[in-house]
Amino acid sequence: AAAVELVNLERREWRLYDLLRKIRTNYDYIIVDSPPSLGLITLNGLVAAEEVIIPVQCEYFALEGLGQLLETIQLIRDNLGRELKIKGALLTMYDKRQRLSQDVVKEVRRNFPGLVFSAVIPRSVMLAEAPSFGKTILQHAPLSAGGHAYGELAQEIISLDK
Repeated sequence: AAAVELVNLERREWRLYDLLRKIRTNYDYIIVDSPPSLGLITLNGLVAAEEVIIPVQCEYFALEGLGQLLETIQLIRDNLGRELKIKGALLTMYDKRQRLSQDVVKEVRRNFPGLVFSAVIPRSVMLAEAPSFGKTILQHAPLSAGGHAYGELAQEIISLDK
């Protein structure tokens, strides 16, 4: 419904930015989890952000999506004047048993050197079921492979910000 309401508003791409600007000094990090489409909701998230973490599923079409998102980020920089920094690409839904997952990891690391997090998020039943309990993975199963991977990611982000 928000996307429909935004369509006719002035500065529609800047609505989330305007809201977050009022509260951003109260937090160390504000994480905006946008949908995997490039509509007005995602555009608002990108305009509001200072940095972007790009999740990349370890599947073939994710490589194409990564390229398209990088183009969108450049358009935001060029047309909306936002200095949007890429914090890194995060490899997700990794299955070490599948050759495709391994190939996607290699391709992403080869094509985007220095822009890929070391932490890799595995495909995991615990990760998939945590939201159904209304919990994060760290509340639901902190010692699981997914919980461990997100802990590694958090530490990696914190170390990059020092």
